[in-house]
Amino acid sequence: MDTLTAGLAGPFPHTRGNGRPGGVWDSGAMHADTRTGTAHVVVVGGGVAGLAAAHRLLDPGTRVTVLEASDRLGGKLLTGEIAGARVDLGAESILARRPEAVALARETGLADRLRPPATATASIWTRGALRPMPKGHVMGVPGDASVLSGVLSEEGLRRIERDRDLPRTEIGDDVAVGEFVAERLGREVVDRLVEPLLGGVYAGDAYRISMRSAVPQLFEAARTHTSLTAAVRGIQAAAARGQQAGPVFTGIEGGVGTLPLAVAESVRARGGEILTGTPVTELRRAEGGHGWRVVAADRVLHADAVVLAVPAPAAAALLGAESPAAAAELRAVDYASMALITLAYRRDRVALPEGSGFLVPPVDGRTIKASTFASRKWGWIDEENPDLVVLRASVGRYGESEVLDRDDADLVDVSRHDLREAVGLDAVPVETRVTRWNDGLPQYPVGHHARVARVREHVGRLPGLAVCGAAYDGVGIPACVASANAAVDRLRGDDRALAALTANPVQSLHGGAGE
Repeated sequence: MDTLTAGLAGPFPHTRGNGRPGGVWDSGAMHADTRTGTAHVVVVGGGVAGLAAAHRLLDPGTRVTVLEASDRLGGKLLTGEIAGARVDLGAESILARRPEAVALARETGLADRLRPPATATASIWTRGALRPMPKGHVMGVPGDASVLSGVLSEEGLRRIERDRDLPRTEIGDDVAVGEFVAERLGREVVDRLVEPLLGGVYAGDAYRISMRSAVPQLFEAARTHTSLTAAVRGIQAAAARGQQAGPVFTGIEGGVGTLPLAVAESVRARGGEILTGTPVTELRRAEGGHGWRVVAADRVLHADAVVLAVPAPAAAALLGAESPAAAAELRAVDYASMALITLAYRRDRVALPEGSGFLVPPVDGRTIKASTFASRKWGWIDEENPDLVVLRASVGRYGESEVLDRDDADLVDVSRHDLREAVGLDAVPVETRVTRWNDGLPQYPVGHHARVARVREHVGRLPGLAVCGAAYDGVGIPACVASANAAVDRLRGDDRALAALTANPVQSLHGGAGE
């Protein structure tokens, strides 16, 4: 991880990652303003990746402009209110065991607002009952069948035991998580545990999602172990030896959605320019091949370098003229849509089970895929709103768009129906709010890592250009920040972090959409 955090404070070096002179900031590739001695970098996209890139770019020798097409900053991180309570309407937690996002929060003045969950115990609504989430698994894959007792049928438990007697499964360069786990342990493990856990991260289909990109620890362990359960035990033993102190996850008082706003405030305070409502419509190399011409709304900007921190379809549209090959790869990236239904209840009308919420296996045919007891999970919500209970439910996943065709009132109704079935919640909410994330989560199918490598190979042929964001190195907040840091390092002439990300995906194994 050191290569991801190097260089935050100094000016751009004039060496490449291999130590040779001639980094992209040299006069042979880019021209800084000779009057001021500064270079101008345009960041396209005002989500957390774009803002993190701008934050890292700013130093006395660099002028930064961030261009965001929509009327707000933050991308999939968004705070709002329901019944007067401050809540997240997008991602709600950060993987604290990775350093990038927590470091960014500390650097932008949020250190005293980082708050771990008040409770981390969750359940799974499976086989007609709410059952404690098993311990001792990696993304739903157990190290021992006994930990899934009660979650799986007796037949499902017996099927896991056959793993140790099966010959090695060759996984090649990549394999779908669901396909591999089902072959080793049976479909019931996939349907009852892997699907709901992966769905919470990617809103995807376990039988499409890349094990190499989405669960890299499991992929590497499967290469060296014949037994999958033995591979999981090896991962757990290694994790125990290197166990970090402190919580696995953290939130931010006031909502994780305050992080991009704090980063934006820091960028502006240090002289950066941020423009919303400014869609970029054209990106071309400047005449003579030195720098870039960026057309945004009614403005034309001339930049020494550009960071594209936008979703894959938008990046493809902007790269079409200068890198048709990269654009073609990015156009092939699929996205899943989802919606979050937030409900506020009078506390004296609600009695919830213990824990922070529950996941729902799609195999049971329920509409919601998860529910979070937000007031229970985040102590600051409970403290600020002692008379309220706030819950969240999520609907939608890759390939299941029909549910999202329903209007907001219908989504509230189906969420209330499933909550009634799961936890006996009959009360009428005092307020509800539906937040739709259309095409919000990039999908990581088998071969994702190779596609990312090809995109970066094509983009790497264009001096002064880098890409970053959730479409490449992970959908979690720390992964997006790491992707931004590596993109900036590339512009500074250091490709080591970028190479490490491309070779070794760093996706979170935990969390919900965009976490």
